[in-house]
Amino acid sequence: MRRTRILTAVLALAAGLIAGSPPALASDSPRTALAAESYTWKNARIDGGGFVPGIVFNRKEKNLAYARTDIGGAYRWQESSKSWTPLLDSVGWTDWGHTGVVSLASDSVDPNKVYAAVGTYTNSWDPGNGAVLRSADRGASWRKTDLPFKLGGNMPGRGMGERLAVDPNKNSVLYLGAPSGKGLWRSADSGVTWSQVTGFPNVGNYQQDPADASGYASDNQGIVWVTFDESTGTSGTATKTVYVGVADKENAVYRSTDAGATWTRLAGQPTGYLAHKGVLDAVNGYLYIAYSDKGGPYDGGKGRLWRYATATGTWTDISPVAEADAYYGFSGLTIDRQKPGTVMATAYSSWWPDTQIFRSTDSGGTWTKAWDYTSYPTRANRYTMDVSSSPWLTWGANPSPPEQAPKLGWMTEALEIDPFNSSRMMYGTGATIYGTENLAQWDSGGRFTLKPMVQGLEETAVNDLASPPAGAPLLSALGDVGGFRHTDLTKTPPMMFTSPNFTTTTSLDFAEKNPGTVVRVGNLDSGPHVAFSTDNGANWFAGTDPSGVSGGGTVAAAADGSRFVWSPAGAAVQYTTGFGTSWQAASGIPADAIVESDRVDPKVFYGFKSGRFYVSSDGGATFTASAATGLPSGDSVRFKALPGVRGDVWLAGGASDGAYGLWHSTDAGATFAKLSNVEQADTIGFGKAATGASYQTLFTSAKIAGVRGIFRSTDKGATWTRINDDAHQWGWTGGAITGDPRVYGRVYVSTNGRGVVYGDTSDTGGGDGGGGGGTDPTPPTPTGACAVTYTITNQWSGGFQADVKLANTGTTAWSGWSLSWTFADGQTVSQLWNADHTQSGPTVTAKNIGWNGNVAAGSSVAFGFTGNWSGSNTKPSVFKLGEQSCTVN
Repeated sequence: MRRTRILTAVLALAAGLIAGSPPALASDSPRTALAAESYTWKNARIDGGGFVPGIVFNRKEKNLAYARTDIGGAYRWQESSKSWTPLLDSVGWTDWGHTGVVSLASDSVDPNKVYAAVGTYTNSWDPGNGAVLRSADRGASWRKTDLPFKLGGNMPGRGMGERLAVDPNKNSVLYLGAPSGKGLWRSADSGVTWSQVTGFPNVGNYQQDPADASGYASDNQGIVWVTFDESTGTSGTATKTVYVGVADKENAVYRSTDAGATWTRLAGQPTGYLAHKGVLDAVNGYLYIAYSDKGGPYDGGKGRLWRYATATGTWTDISPVAEADAYYGFSGLTIDRQKPGTVMATAYSSWWPDTQIFRSTDSGGTWTKAWDYTSYPTRANRYTMDVSSSPWLTWGANPSPPEQAPKLGWMTEALEIDPFNSSRMMYGTGATIYGTENLAQWDSGGRFTLKPMVQGLEETAVNDLASPPAGAPLLSALGDVGGFRHTDLTKTPPMMFTSPNFTTTTSLDFAEKNPGTVVRVGNLDSGPHVAFSTDNGANWFAGTDPSGVSGGGTVAAAADGSRFVWSPAGAAVQYTTGFGTSWQAASGIPADAIVESDRVDPKVFYGFKSGRFYVSSDGGATFTASAATGLPSGDSVRFKALPGVRGDVWLAGGASDGAYGLWHSTDAGATFAKLSNVEQADTIGFGKAATGASYQTLFTSAKIAGVRGIFRSTDKGATWTRINDDAHQWGWTGGAITGDPRVYGRVYVSTNGRGVVYGDTSDTGGGDGGGGGGTDPTPPTPTGACAVTYTITNQWSGGFQADVKLANTGTTAWSGWSLSWTFADGQTVSQLWNADHTQSGPTVTAKNIGWNGNVAAGSSVAFGFTGNWSGSNTKPSVFKLGEQSCTVN
């Protein structure tokens, strides 16, 4: 799957648990953190989801490793938990580009020191310059030196490297290779100040697409790696011999033998290819270079591996396949520091049928492959893959041989053998980090086991979020991996949204009064761009596209799920009754408008485009422009209607050169009032009201009182409390936000590369134990009649999923409930959500949790679970509320 991620904000203006104490980012003068309410921040676990172009092991200290992502910051490995800790969550709104990490360097003299070269785009999409961050405490805190040029953590060629390197003998000396013709840079004071190496002769010339007017693919990829020969220096003196890789197919490798004073093109080097990596084996005196005809990370049609003998200047082609047989480039490259003659490399751009990993134990003389054909299309693998911790990595696919699911990977530009452990290897893909701890099996004839080694590393770009009042607490619309239904925020979902699999989901919505009905729209190279679910997103079926649709756009579901309005890319705004088998063009509203639904009246829909607000009262057939004025003139706007109140609409957005802020309407958009206490706002969401409050809690990513942050209001916007702090900022958070209607204080925040972050408050003012609640161990026994609907929503070999709806059909409200049933076939519950449960033999008892114990007469409560079965899966026939039996529907 090809991954092209461009920051959503750029288009609008012209994406693990957080362990321990969060790191802080500072300039040379430390910053005072602003006071904020005490919130605990975590990720809704997905595990991975994005491209990992770099993995760096420290060569002095065991188990110290770092990973860099193209838009989602940097991470440090935690050996005790086998997980990653995020290091750049302190990057703020203004410096959002510094979440793109183009290179990392871990100091092998002082392992406490680590450096990151940051900046996302070298063209106009990122208005800020790049920077070098330096840390003396392994990324727990940072100091920053701004650079006079931009860096491209999400630009073409980002998998080459590393561009940043620390001298292994004199660690005050660092080098940085710059893009865009800016040359080679050097620091002599541990990264505090930098100057260009004026004697370096080549700034590079390779452009992926010189005709690209945006500057994205036409940027000169520049200086792409720096490698020291540590054998040419002694402790405390600068290393004499330094090799530098340049994005120039005719002049790819340069060397200095006088500690960087002078440089020469390495004689006899191969031409016609770009040098992606240069890894030096100082023991045997070999510089290994991985070449490709393209800069990556997606492209590459030819490639070679070469070995340079540093003592004699001899070049040897050690490619594992003949040039005529290579249909990919090489990039991932590593040696075993315990056994320096062992070399490994990846065919990073072999998309079909799979990537390939090569291994040599004789310095490249002979090679073996991670997989090979026995007889086409049958494959024999030297490995087994265990993705049980991230089962969505199969993509729900069942491909025909020689493809397999899960794949060994794609975009495999990061490959590292642990320098202290020959049996441990990690490599990055376009979606995760895979690794093994029994690599030695490769050479002994056994099969080594690959598993995701990615917990804690969350790298998805979030486009939309929803937290329905019943069912799963979180539904997400994501770039590249589509989106997920989280029934448990602390566990990785079994699968992304499928049938169809959108490469990117751009918008989703649920029916407020019927949250089992969900719609999503997104991008797909070929196939439908709209999908529906009737079981709260557990299962999906494709809708039918109107003519001309080219992308997802935005979508809205009627309050009762009876109809939908869709504003797709490439076509007019459309409406339909039912599930999208026949669409009709709406009138009175421009194409590409943002659309939302009223959360009470199923006939009322809203739209916004270029400063005008539109309203439909006939189910989306016709829209009328509101007379409201003063709204943002551009389209960097997000708005939502409040659940439970007809015509109550909040609108956030704008730009610094015009109207920008938060607006509120109580008359279905006929008029809007701007909140004077909000300077800028980019998102708006609603959550459970505080105890005693008459209005739902508001959440926004905004600038209030001169401070950018995530804010909460429990009094309809009259006052605001900042709920994040300077250590938890996550760069750009302008995509989406929503509270949880069932947990007071809980908020879900979108990021552009750090996944879905959610926060829970320590404030008990919500009356629910501070956002999470607990089970009442002895809930009162309800009185009155009850009814149960038990629905098996999905079933597979050995497992199933079910939803249970418990209705209060009596005349008295319940203040707590306990529902029990007995399985006839010995089924067992493996995971249950929206209630707590116990199981004794075949009998299951589900009890309310803090926020859903009160059930008014005529109302209902719902929960769901996954379970195991064998033989038969008969539905329970008797349900008891306390001691009384319920009617079974």
